[in-house]
Amino acid sequence: MTRVLRFAAVGGLGFVVDAAVLALLLRYTTLDPFTARLISIALALLATWQLNRHLTFGASSRPVAVEGARYGGIGVTTSVVNYLAYSAALWALPVLPPLAALVFGSAVAMVFSYLGYSRFVFDR
Repeated sequence: MTRVLRFAAVGGLGFVVDAAVLALLLRYTTLDPFTARLISIALALLATWQLNRHLTFGASSRPVAVEGARYGGIGVTTSVVNYLAYSAALWALPVLPPLAALVFGSAVAMVFSYLGYSRFVFDR
């Protein structure tokens, strides 16, 4: 399986984590969709770092803390892109279900994350 396909598979799993946490938080807490999404993004980011590290790119030659910080930096940047697209979709279409906005935000951010992770975190 090529690296791009592995990245897409890990991204799919990260999406499942993100969507499941978002759905659970919206159902079982009083959090609004915007606050709940901040939590779901953070947990999905942790999951995808480990999966990308072991399945997609392999560990970098950097110390784990440095790799994690770089991954977090790219992850936060792409999460901001993701969150802004998610929020824009909800504000533009107030009747849009939050999970549909999640799909939109995730798709927008996917290209940015692959380029960032492959070039600045796990580069060889």
